[in-house]
Amino acid sequence: MGSLHRVAMACGLSVLLVGAAQAEDWKVAKNEDGIKVSLSEVPGSAYKAYQGVALIKAPLAKIQGLQEDVAGACAWIHECKTQKLLKHEGDKSWTYTQFNTPWPVTPRDSILEVTSSVAPDGTLTRTLKGVPTYQPEEKGFVRVAQVDGFWKLVPKGDNLTEVTYQVHTEPGGSVPALIANKFVVDAPFKTLQGLKERAEK
Repeated sequence: MGSLHRVAMACGLSVLLVGAAQAEDWKVAKNEDGIKVSLSEVPGSAYKAYQGVALIKAPLAKIQGLQEDVAGACAWIHECKTQKLLKHEGDKSWTYTQFNTPWPVTPRDSILEVTSSVAPDGTLTRTLKGVPTYQPEEKGFVRVAQVDGFWKLVPKGDNLTEVTYQVHTEPGGSVPALIANKFVVDAPFKTLQGLKERAEK
């Protein structure tokens, strides 16, 4: 399996509560352990966009490798239950992901189209777009209605990479505000924390 396939799968979780949809006026919600999480209102949406940024003391290739470890990825992606590759074609991959959700929220699943690109300076960007009708809905899950976001890995030296994880989601169905507001902070923070811990070992 090519690296893009594996990377796309590792990105699956980004999906749960996220549209890079015209987010504006980012406000810092948490800044701990070298990870800064900011939130932004999204016009027309009841759910905030989130952005997590971390400087990770590891080369980009090592972080990329962790993202490509599909079996291991759920260990560091927040609330990831399972994910699989549906299709790979050129620079695009389609992934299916199931998520754990707290009671009383019905478990969510999502399908993402992940487009990967590498800039001349080595920056790796993976754009995440929800495609909820790509395959029929699964029994017992509510399909995430909309996802827009990206992962961006920027090399800052031989052993330093800036990682940005930004998403906005329309989770579908009913999600209590308290749970939604906690998720948009926990998802980027805990995902980047897990990635950082493994990359810096």
